[in-house]
This record gives sequence, structure tokens and C-alpha cells, in this order.
Amino acid sequence: MKKFTFAISLIVLASLILSACGAPAPEPTEAPVVATEAPATEAPAPTEPPMPAWDAPKGALVASPVDTAPTLDGVADEAFWADAEDFVVDVDGGFGGYETKVNIKAVYTTDSVYFLVTYTDPTESWYRYPWVKQEDGTWKQDKDPDDKGGDNNLNYEDKLAFIWPINNSIEKFETKGCYTACHDGENPDLKPYGNKYTAGEGQLGDIWHWKSVRNLNQIDDQYLDWTQFNAETAKEAGRKSDPKESGGYSDNFASMPDPADATKTVPDKTMPGFTSPSIDLTTGAPGYILDSEKVALTKEELDAMPAGTIIPGIVKSEIVGDRGQISAGWVWADGMWTIEFGRLLNTASEFDVEFTDLAAQYFFGVAIFENAQVRHATQTAPSFLVFKPR
Repeated sequence: MKKFTFAISLIVLASLILSACGAPAPEPTEAPVVATEAPATEAPAPTEPPMPAWDAPKGALVASPVDTAPTLDGVADEAFWADAEDFVVDVDGGFGGYETKVNIKAVYTTDSVYFLVTYTDPTESWYRYPWVKQEDGTWKQDKDPDDKGGDNNLNYEDKLAFIWPINNSIEKFETKGCYTACHDGENPDLKPYGNKYTAGEGQLGDIWHWKSVRNLNQIDDQYLDWTQFNAETAKEAGRKSDPKESGGYSDNFASMPDPADATKTVPDKTMPGFTSPSIDLTTGAPGYILDSEKVALTKEELDAMPAGTIIPGIVKSEIVGDRGQISAGWVWADGMWTIEFGRLLNTASEFDVEFTDLAAQYFFGVAIFENAQVRHATQTAPSFLVFKPR
């Protein structure tokens, strides 16, 4: 009996020990590996190689891009004029012996090109053969007594001219410039410096002819073709003016009945026809009469004026039409002319150079007229204009 009880006790004790120790813990297992892809990344966008730096061709007048147009008043106080590149042209000899340096700057907007020209000139020439009352009561225009015809070099005005080949049509202009159209020695009895015309049909040039007395807020837009001199039909040979609708300048002549038709009038070239409250009758300054201010003179009023009275010989207004497409302003001060001018890059005129290809080179020539009708100082070789990219 005692043995049985002891055996039961051993069994119970073993059960208690096993309960205290618990069941053996399961062996740890690794988490399952799940295959994942790396997040997709966008390929970098291809980049264009940087544009090479733009270098102006050697010897070029460079037009720089600007956002706003200058005020064309001859003051040139816009900041971009100070930053624009200087381009200097030496003019000398030519037909008058006058020498000076012409400084040119250029800028352009999205639709127009502008130029600033400065050069030394010791005198402002505005006394362009005015009317002077004589002691005997008659009127006479004060002209150069040595003028043999179209060569007034004493009582005239200051002028400047540019010539541009149209569509590169003037042969040899890129090497000879304006001289390719000069024909010296022709008709010496009528024209002391010959004629100007191109060498052949289809060769056209655009002439920008600034006239300090006769122009008003504009530069005269003219052109050059191949017409040769004819005393009756082509006294100016190849030099012509672009078409106009109205305006411009005219001689200050009185009028009288047409002997052939009493219902019409013709110029009376023996006396002036107009005066103006803006002129100085003792000097004739400023040398012109504005058409908007002109006052007709009667013979009685002319007779009453004292001897020595001076009345300008020109009446002028702004040009309307193709001929008036170049706007301008100018000032003479301290022995220096300052001229600002500009026009559309593309005027759509057959008589104009068109700046439609801003990557092209545009050749031109410059001449300065110091108180002269035809005598002018010129450059010996042509220049060219380029446009700096925006």
C-alpha cells in the first residue's frame, strides 16, 4: 500500500514540474522575403547646347536691341544711347575739301531702327539764299555770286546723306561705296561736279538726305537709279524723290496771273510771297517759314519794308507719304550737330532698303555737306550695318 501511494506521488510531482516549465517554445522563423522594384525615376530632359557668344563682324556699325524707341529731338538723353557702340567714319576731300569725323550709333526695337549721328561743324548754316530788300526798293535773293549753276557754297544749309543699296543691286558698292555711282566731269558747263546715277538698269539705291533748313521733323527720303543726265528731262540724273501725297518745302515766291490763262497764277520770282511772326526781319533767322504760320504779303506791305529787310526763301511743312517715312530731330550747339532719326525696319516701299533679315550685313555710304549745295566730304570706302541679336 505504501509503495502504491509513493508511486502516485511521484506521478503528481512530475506533472506539476512539467506544468511550471511549460511547453517548449517554437523555433523562430524569418519573415518571408517579398521582391519589390525600385521606384521609377524620369530621365532628365535633353538640354540644348548653349548658344555661342555673338561677336560683331570687324568694322561694323552695330545696332543694339532696345525695348523702347528714343524721342527724336536731337537731345539723345536716353541711357541706351550712352551704352550703344560708337562707330566713327572719317569724311574728307570729296568735292568740298571739308573734313570731319562722323560718329554714328544705332539701336532697334521689334519694328524700327534708329540712328544717332554727331559731328563737328563750326557754324550752323541756315542762311539759305533769303530775300533781301535792296536800296532801290526791289527784292533780290542773296546767292553765291560764284555759283555757276547748282553749286551754291556760300549762302546755303548744312546737309548729310546716307546711301544704301536696295537688295544689294548696286554693283561694286561693297568695295567702292558711293563712288560707284559718281560720274565726275560730265556736262562741266552745266554741272561742276558731274552727275550721280547707277551703272545699269535695276540698280537702285536708297538715299536719306537730311536738309537742316528745308526738312521739318523728317529726313528727306529719296532714291537713286540709272537715269543719265538730260538738260530737259533729267537735270538731276539718277537722283529722285520718293512719292509723296503732300507737304514738303517750296520756294517763297509771290504769285501773279498766268499770262497764258488769267484764271491761273504762276510764281512771281521777283519778290517773296510770305512772311511769318516767328522770323527775325533783320537777320532772316531761323531761315525758313513754317507753312502753318505763313502770312501772305501784299505788294504794298513789301514796298513799305525798309531796305535791308531779310525774309527766308523757304516755306516748309512735314511730308506726307512715302517720302516722309524717316522721322528725325536735330540740334546744333557748341560747334556740333546732333541728329536722331529712325524708320520702320520694313517700310514696304520699292524705293527703300528693307532691314528684314537681321542676320544680314547692310552696306552704306555717308557724305557731309558743309553749307553746300553739292560739294560734300565723303568716306573713301563703304561701311556696313549689322543687328546684334536679342
